[in-house]
Amino acid sequence: MKIIFPKFDNIGMPLLGMAAAALFVLEAKRQLRRRTRPKMERLLENGSVAAAALPALRLLLVPGMYAAAQRAQAYNFGLLRWLGLPKWVRYAAGFLLLDYTNYLWHVLLHKSDLLWRFHNVHHSDLDLDLSTAWRFHIGENIASVPYRATAIALIGVPAPLVLFYEVIFEGAAAFHHSNLRLPYRAERQLCKFIVTPRMHGIHHSIVARETNSNFSVIFSCWDRLHRSLRLNVPQDEITIGVPAYRDPQEQSPKRLFMLPFERQRPWQLPDGTVPDREERQPRQVLLP
Repeated sequence: MKIIFPKFDNIGMPLLGMAAAALFVLEAKRQLRRRTRPKMERLLENGSVAAAALPALRLLLVPGMYAAAQRAQAYNFGLLRWLGLPKWVRYAAGFLLLDYTNYLWHVLLHKSDLLWRFHNVHHSDLDLDLSTAWRFHIGENIASVPYRATAIALIGVPAPLVLFYEVIFEGAAAFHHSNLRLPYRAERQLCKFIVTPRMHGIHHSIVARETNSNFSVIFSCWDRLHRSLRLNVPQDEITIGVPAYRDPQEQSPKRLFMLPFERQRPWQLPDGTVPDREERQPRQVLLP
């Protein structure tokens, strides 16, 4: 079946590029967390990982998802079509359900030993900023194709919505991975609805229960629904990364590419201690 992409894809990609450029400048001017490594070294490392992974995203994942939506439409397949909903309801519900399935996929990346091997490449970054948003192993992008394509077909997502959601999805990922310090009061309100840099920074902590929280991508309601939301960690107390992978010498593109195929280390620091901190209550109040 021939896949014809709507013009929105040609508009959405330049919009993402402009958003990324704006975030790159803003996070340099309004830094949220102190860097632990030279910026240029990380840009080269993360850029090298992205150079392999992004083609898989653009040439395999996005076409695969769009083809799944077209095929489901051709056979009148999918929940939203079977319910006979009005067009605007199908689009609104489709957007929400796509975001929910990506929440579940993110949880699966952490719970599956096999998938974590690949997702570990993303989390082992020793700092967190815009470049981390593209630091995904090519194997993770490839593994997501059958999951996301199947979800799209089962939901019955309209094909144009697939591309619209993907642009918002990638823009949201760039935003919440950025090292951008937003006004605290504004972000405290904003994270009630969408994922923000402070909220996602907690997800990249070396403390296990903090890493295993805040899985949402666009809307934060999924973490509230599943009680996986954690906001009560100050940013200046967070150490970014994975405790067993603290050596900057292991951040080379070659080592990162091979990481999923090596024996995974236990969740502990090189000296054998397990990172932890005293639990604060309430969990759902964002701290500066």
